Amino acid sequence: MEIFKTLLTVVQIVCALGIIGLVLLQQGKGADMGAAFGSGSAGSLFGASGSANFLSRTTAIFATIFFASTLGLTMLGSYKPQATAGVLGQSAPAAKPAADAPPAPVGQQSAQRGAAPAAPAVPK
Repeated sequence: MEIFKTLLTVVQIVCALGIIGLVLLQQGKGADMGAAFGSGSAGSLFGASGSANFLSRTTAIFATIFFASTLGLTMLGSYKPQATAGVLGQSAPAAKPAADAPPAPVGQQSAQRGAAPAAPAVPK
C-alpha cells in the first residue's frame, strides 16, 4: 500500500510541475502567437492555432490526472484496515492483564523468574 501511495505522490508532483510549465507557456487570448513562437507560426508544426490547442489540451489532461491522483491519495490516507478475524472466523480473546492475577507465594516467585528457589535455612 505504501508503494502505491508513493507512486501516486510522484505522479501528482510531476503533473503539478507540468501544469505550471504549460500555463506559463500559454499566451493570453489577446496576445499574438507570433510573439511566442516566431512570426511564421502558420507554417509551424501545429499550424496557426494548433499550438494553443495542443497546450490547452495537454494542460487539461495534466489537470485531470492531478485531480485523480489527489482523490486517490485522499482515499488511501483515510483507509483504515478492519480488524481481521482468526483462522476460524472468530476473534482471539484478549489477554488478561497480570494485575488481575493474585500474587504468587514468595518461594514460587523466584521459580517463575527462572531462578532456583532459595533453600530454607537449616539450623546447625
